[in-house]
Amino acid sequence: MSFDDLGLAPELLRALSDRGYAAPTPIQSRAIPVVLAGADVLAGAQTGTGKTAAFVLPILQRLAAGTGCSPRALVLTPTRELAAQVADSARSYGRYLAVRTTVVFGGVSIQPQIAALRSGCDLLVATPGRLLDLADQGVLDLRGVGCFVLDEADRMLDMGFIHAIRRVLRLLPGKRQNLMFSATYSAPIRELAGRLLREPVHIDVAARNAPAERIEQQVYRVPKEHKRSLLAHLIRAGSWTQVLVFTRTKHGANRLTQQLESCGIRAAAIHGNKSQGARLRALTDFKARRITALVATEVAARGLDIKDLPHVVNYELPNVPEDYVHRIGRTARAGSAGRAISLVAPDEIPLLRDIEKLLARTLAIAALPAYAAAGLPAARAVAA
Repeated sequence: MSFDDLGLAPELLRALSDRGYAAPTPIQSRAIPVVLAGADVLAGAQTGTGKTAAFVLPILQRLAAGTGCSPRALVLTPTRELAAQVADSARSYGRYLAVRTTVVFGGVSIQPQIAALRSGCDLLVATPGRLLDLADQGVLDLRGVGCFVLDEADRMLDMGFIHAIRRVLRLLPGKRQNLMFSATYSAPIRELAGRLLREPVHIDVAARNAPAERIEQQVYRVPKEHKRSLLAHLIRAGSWTQVLVFTRTKHGANRLTQQLESCGIRAAAIHGNKSQGARLRALTDFKARRITALVATEVAARGLDIKDLPHVVNYELPNVPEDYVHRIGRTARAGSAGRAISLVAPDEIPLLRDIEKLLARTLAIAALPAYAAAGLPAARAVAA
């Protein structure tokens, strides 16, 4: 199947060709015709499956058929980075259409966003907090929204946005198309879908919570105090050029970044306490390979789109098993291979067991490099 078979406008096909895209991903081939037809959608799709284009392309096509001053489509995302990326994709795909895309999120001045809205907007991409701020100031009218997208709904709920979502829904017209994308289907997600969607078409492009088969997953069982040394050794010995490293906390991300820098490894941290400018600079430097290690918290990394990322490291295991799947799913995209490594301290063994239960498999335990085991009793080095 090609994009030509999906009923997309010539302007969109031209933009896709410019980007070198010839064939749709499974989520795109299934979702695009349904969205074009005006149906509600509940889609299960992991990050990296091409889900953004699955809703952006048909929305752009429908918006091109009309005009207006206020937003006619709204995409709600959990993080600033994801909002920026969705808006960038919309502008790229819509470069040959007269559709105006505006993005609003916190952490930056609100005045340019107010000016952009007043100049006219067809597609609005937003995070919940800033969207409600603008609505409260009376500069945003959402009564003309005909299509509402809730992207990464599971992360929205994890981040405590359920009350904000309900407030946003009250600002929208009752008659509209609703699209909901979620990587997991917890009870709260099913409850939200039941309230939001009307006779939705269900689209599931992969086994729920299943990581890509192309990802090589390994576990190093190592004392907590040796994790930094082991990570630095893996990066240097393997001549890694790019690695996304996950920590549980913002403080932990800052500390590990400083430690890697002291070992001569170029690193930057990305988390909620960083300014938007600092986060975008870190991501840009990482994509350009000016830094080797991007150290991130789960929330900050949600929605990051990094092409051909070869390595992901769980410096600390997540408390929620599903987050492990989200983390490692950032490698092995678009047919490429990837490697996911977890550094597991003795007190994290229960978290490892929860992950293995979710995956329905036992993760391979890798032998510690000789340097990492030096000075440790042999039994502890292998099975700490």
